[in-house]
Amino acid sequence: MDLGLVGTFAVGGSTADDIAGGTQLGGHDPNQRGFTVQGVEASFAGAVDPYFGGNANILFQVDAGGESNVELEEAWLETLSLPAGLQLRAGQIYTEFGRQNPTHPHTWAFVDTPLVLGRFFGPDGLRNPGGRLAWLLPTPFYSELMFSLQNSHGETASSFRSSGHSHGHEDHEAAPFAYRHADNDRGVQHLDDLLFSGRYAVSFDLTDTQVLLLGASGAFGPNSRGGEDGGKTTSQIFGVDLTWKWKSASHHAGFPFVSLQTEALLRRYDAGTFDWDEDGDGLAGPGEIVDLRTGAPALLEGETLTDYGFYTQLLYGFRKGWVGGLRFDYVTGNTADYERRGLALDGRLLGRDPQRAQRWRLSPNLTWYPTEFSKVRLQYNYDDRVVEGVDHSVWLQFEFLLGAHAAHKF
Repeated sequence: MDLGLVGTFAVGGSTADDIAGGTQLGGHDPNQRGFTVQGVEASFAGAVDPYFGGNANILFQVDAGGESNVELEEAWLETLSLPAGLQLRAGQIYTEFGRQNPTHPHTWAFVDTPLVLGRFFGPDGLRNPGGRLAWLLPTPFYSELMFSLQNSHGETASSFRSSGHSHGHEDHEAAPFAYRHADNDRGVQHLDDLLFSGRYAVSFDLTDTQVLLLGASGAFGPNSRGGEDGGKTTSQIFGVDLTWKWKSASHHAGFPFVSLQTEALLRRYDAGTFDWDEDGDGLAGPGEIVDLRTGAPALLEGETLTDYGFYTQLLYGFRKGWVGGLRFDYVTGNTADYERRGLALDGRLLGRDPQRAQRWRLSPNLTWYPTEFSKVRLQYNYDDRVVEGVDHSVWLQFEFLLGAHAAHKF
């Protein structure tokens, strides 16, 4: 068995008051002024027998409140010799959606998760127990089709049967996502109560020094905001991605190179009917959303929310061990009926849902790799949130690797 350990830490600060879950949506992003333990990940990999290989990644992390957490990122069994280019993986697995979601934080080119992934997939990405079937098609170029079936509940399935906010950080003084409580989780009764996802990826060489990869992904499943009438609401997420890389024909250890990666996602989220008159007395109480036209607890009709966003990142490896990067993030959503209603919570006017409002971010960085076993990264974030305004953040990340670790995907 191959054993490895990756430690990732950051130090820095931000002008934002709500760093964890506000400017930083990822559960392993730098989450406070001062130092952050982004993650200390132990990896175990090897051959189980002639038929199966196994892998497990267990991560230790300290949150912004100083609480220690241990989580199982992945633990799966995978076939080694199925015929016809087929491969089956089962266990705790990352959902094969796009380029970044199926990867671990220490492989990322930036210190934090892109906004659209944090908003749609939650702080820990889209992953859950389940199985994945992959088929490597018999084509002269790389072409792979993947299909997954997984559980659809918990904080690692934020846009589906998750009980928390869309980004996974529950603030009990704020309005819940879609201004509705997630109080109608019907559990798993039928096959369509699970999470279905699929991905098709194709890659080929443009020239001797350039390679292109294209992908399309989709994830479909129930969500837990079906309303008090027991309605069956669903979420659908669609994504496309492009990765292009140029590497000099006279490169030394992979340098110089230029790479471009972009992902665009669209989410359709059904929000059911919801009545804030939870005690049935017709009077607004503390913690209840009020319709200002009537002064009574709000009655929200069912509707479908549409959100979309993208990120684009450009990397330039200008000399051995040195990489400059620039990423642009953008995420927004249509203005829903409940955002136009004139609602209030505890005397505070509610308008645009902050978890769906327009936001963009620009992030330049510089990374130094002394060797393949360590790195130091400096990154600046310019954050523009329509609801909260502009914030600035600077993070210095440092990382080390001990022992063996699986090769990273292209």
